[in-house]
Amino acid sequence: MSIGLENPLPLSEKVFRVNVEDENHINLLHKLASTTQIDFWKPDSVTQIKPHSTVDFRVKAEDIFTVEDFLERNELQYEVLISNLRSVLEGQFDSQVRATGHSYKKYNNWETIEAWTQQVTSENPGLISRSAIGTTFEGRTMYLLKVGKAGPNKPAIFMDCGFHAREWISPAFCQWFVREAIRTYGHETHMTELLDKLDFYVLPVLNIDGYVYTWTKNRMWRKTRSTRAGSNCIGTDPNRNFDAGWCKIGASRSPCDETYCGPAAESERETKALANFIRSNLSSIKAYLTIHSYSQMMLYPYSYDYKLTENNAELNALAKATVKKLATLHGTEYTYGPGATTIYPAAGGSDDWAYDQGIKYSFTFELRDKGRYGFVLPESQIQPTCEETMLAIKHLARYVLEHLY
Repeated sequence: MSIGLENPLPLSEKVFRVNVEDENHINLLHKLASTTQIDFWKPDSVTQIKPHSTVDFRVKAEDIFTVEDFLERNELQYEVLISNLRSVLEGQFDSQVRATGHSYKKYNNWETIEAWTQQVTSENPGLISRSAIGTTFEGRTMYLLKVGKAGPNKPAIFMDCGFHAREWISPAFCQWFVREAIRTYGHETHMTELLDKLDFYVLPVLNIDGYVYTWTKNRMWRKTRSTRAGSNCIGTDPNRNFDAGWCKIGASRSPCDETYCGPAAESERETKALANFIRSNLSSIKAYLTIHSYSQMMLYPYSYDYKLTENNAELNALAKATVKKLATLHGTEYTYGPGATTIYPAAGGSDDWAYDQGIKYSFTFELRDKGRYGFVLPESQIQPTCEETMLAIKHLARYVLEHLY
């Protein structure tokens, strides 16, 4: 049903899912994207659409009729995932927790997260230390938490959240992980053993400027907030900015695109800070985990190429066992596999880069959901999402501990 122009209902953005069968469908979507401003949710850009897949994208209110008309005229099968994005955005703050200040069951803004990193460190000096690894383009401090019992020459696992600004469930998980580490250390044997024998480096938010922007200006912002001489478009996709097949495939050289790879690898202060930290701690870091959303996947290298890693069989078996563990709690099903074939080819990603640095266990998690809410996952799903992801991370960490190299 379409709303007549005389109808005073406020128009809102919609999120569509289109079934793509063949090259013809792909060409049609290219045509649509070239004439209408479309925000691709999955995959990240029109160039990454593959046959026999589904494509999720957001359309502005004023373009909805044009898009629906185009899809129907060209007989493209589609469904509306979100018919009124504004109401879903308002509905995401559905947590029953009414606490002011920091809460693990709510989405916290950057100010609150920053204060929390200080508080959680000072309250748990035997288990957590905080350091600054760099500053963002807009001058915010990037804080890294080191979680683990102090000890000499401990192997470590590096985990980051908040690469893409609008993926709010990601930073929520990094905070939850820290909470669980503190809460269960000394009480739960598995976590106690992990923290006695391993350190976890946890970066709660990589793309802080972008995250702040999603809270203050545009909830759907994805990139960093860096500016470039000669372009009015802002930001680089931090997960296309690493020196791993940089800008070769699945990334754009246009500063206005959501998958802009930047003017050079590590051009972004945020990605450079992360890369520098990992490079200077390579001897101890045995696993790299980067937390994204959405689509319920566990990916491993490569994404910048269709080639397989040397330890592909091992990574595949580990991913299979990990997603099986994740599903035991709430029955949430994940798919897994190498990035390029499992989701889409994309160069310049942090997991490929970490693997090529010699970190054998490198994984990207795409958390809930599969598109019902997409990037606007309600707060009521934070706890179940984080609980099941904890099982996965602990399983993975135990494996790494038993297979040190």
